[in-house]
Amino acid sequence: MLFKIVSDSSANLHNISSDVPFESVPMKIIAGEKEFVDDTDLNLGEMLNHLENHKGKSGSSCPSISDWTTAFGDAENVLCFTITSNLSGAYNSAYQAKKFYEEAHPERKVYVCDTLSTGPEMKLLIEKAVELIKKGIDFEGIRNAIIKYKEKTALLFSLESLKNLANNGRVSPLVAKVAGVLGIRVVGKASDEGTLEPMDKCRGAKKAIERIVFRMQEMGFKGGKVRIDECENPTDAKTLKELILSKHPAADVIIERVHGLCGFYAEKGGMIIGFEKLGA
Repeated sequence: MLFKIVSDSSANLHNISSDVPFESVPMKIIAGEKEFVDDTDLNLGEMLNHLENHKGKSGSSCPSISDWTTAFGDAENVLCFTITSNLSGAYNSAYQAKKFYEEAHPERKVYVCDTLSTGPEMKLLIEKAVELIKKGIDFEGIRNAIIKYKEKTALLFSLESLKNLANNGRVSPLVAKVAGVLGIRVVGKASDEGTLEPMDKCRGAKKAIERIVFRMQEMGFKGGKVRIDECENPTDAKTLKELILSKHPAADVIIERVHGLCGFYAEKGGMIIGFEKLGA
């Protein structure tokens, strides 16, 4: 196997529409004594309902080093994508796996990309990797191209609830209290450091959707790839897609449902948007 793409499950992908080998390594969501594994067997609705009613602590755990090395399999070249290292230890464990793998197989190579993001922006990076592999680019060329492409992608989010993010120390409890009060939605972005940065407080879905498109354009979007991952909110996702296309008819916009880890943080009503900036 010449190339294999591996990511943690925060990319919201179980497979890719390509003949390039791909594997998703599951994260875990833990609420009290209940554990949800973010794989193809996960019932997202059941997990979200449980978390909504859960009064105690909840959190997530990342793949182990052995989980990663098992996923690398026997590939000669591995392109590995992880959720931002500022939200999870997935990057650190994947990097340790890379070292073990390369020591055991000196002729093989692993590139571990700390995406400084999650969900749909990770999808864009994986799509780019597939494109480059199909062009016959070598390992070093692909790694360098991914690093450059990462500078031309971005991530925004719109959340109705920030309860789980606040419980895990990802956002301020004061910011979290605002979301969900009187229909307030928080619109924010993944910062350059890979942290979550709230930007706007919007009353109602319409305002939040308009603000997302404004922020996309402000950040350099001119019409390109857009990937929208929604959490039990297909109506707003469709409205957002329509607004994007009304302003940028040539944009490539795809809507998909979140998986477990992103659902844990986005919560019901949330949307996560990955897109290409100017010059992508």
